[in-house]
This record gives sequence, C-alpha cells and structure tokens, in this order.
Amino acid sequence: MISLKATIRDRKINTEALRKQDILPAVLYGEGIESVPISVILKDFQEVFAAAGESSLVSLEVGDKKYDVLIHQTERDPLSGRFIHIDFYHPSARKKVEAEIPLVFTGESPAVKDFGGVLIKEIQALDVKGLASKLPREIMVDISSLIDFDARVLVGDLTLPEGVEARRAADEIVALAVLPKEEKPEAGPVAEPAAPEEPASQDKE
Repeated sequence: MISLKATIRDRKINTEALRKQDILPAVLYGEGIESVPISVILKDFQEVFAAAGESSLVSLEVGDKKYDVLIHQTERDPLSGRFIHIDFYHPSARKKVEAEIPLVFTGESPAVKDFGGVLIKEIQALDVKGLASKLPREIMVDISSLIDFDARVLVGDLTLPEGVEARRAADEIVALAVLPKEEKPEAGPVAEPAAPEEPASQDKE
C-alpha cells in the first residue's frame, strides 16, 4: 500500500500561506474519527494521487498513527488546475463503500481494424460498491470481442474483484463498434428557373 505523511494543521494558520509553501491543507475524517485538520506536501500528494487515484487505499501517516484512507475529494484551482484542498476518508473495514472506477480499454477490435468501424465508448467509468480494501484502481475492458457490428461489451462482461459489485445493470452497453457515418455530398447551388420568354409583339394593321 502506498504511504503518505501528513501533519496536524493548526486551524489558525492561513491556508493560502501554506499553499504558497507548496503545502496542501486537508481534512481527515471517517469511521471512528472526528474531523482532523491536516496538511500534506503538494509534491508527495501528487505522486500518491497519480498512483492511487480515488479508489485505492492509501496509508496516511499522521504523527505516530496510520490510517487506511481513500482520497475522497479533491479541490483544484479553476484556472491553474493546481490542487488546493484534499479530503481523506477513513472507511470502515466492515462496511461497503461506493466509488467510481475509471475504465481502461485494451485490445483491438476486429470490427474497427478490419471493417473500418468506429469504437463507441458508452461508459467511461463504472460505479461500484464493495469493501474499500477490495476496490480496484481501474477496470480493464477488452474490446477484442467486438468482432463485428452486432457485438457488444456489456457491464456483465467486466471482471470485478471478489465482493465488488457494479451499480449498473448487467445488460448496459459499455462499448460497441459502429459503421462510420456516410458523408453526404454537398449540395450545389440551386439553379433558378428561367423566366418565360415573352412572345414577340405583332403589329396590328
């Protein structure tokens, strides 16, 4: 399990001052824990987040104590995208939690490769429920079964860890290959109908 060190944070300290020192203000809470203000080093957190995401347990060291936590919520600056606040959640070892797990598409679809199809990803992440210790970092989706335009990858086809269940119906479509849309020829300029010729005038005698 990946480890991350944290420090108890004095609520009186200005959080903006911490951020200028590349220190992230954060909060630890969860099963049997009252909300505790903490801080972590920005660089260390970025490395842990890249490896664990929001669904893998992280060992959070606060002083002489360790807590298995999920990175439950992250807040970023809307302009720079920089992390500005983190919530760490300590889940129960006995109660299931819900999480959104990203899907990773692997393999090659014959319908796409051999027949010029277009891969459609109907679901990019899957909501699941299970013990925090069982939640996967990501879920693999093998698209090599998409051999023609009738084939589908369904939620029920995905392999989940034991004890982890999908929160979507088993028959929901995850991915499929479809024929590319035919390009319609551009319409040329519409010719205006010619005005009827006026009959030649005849002089009356």
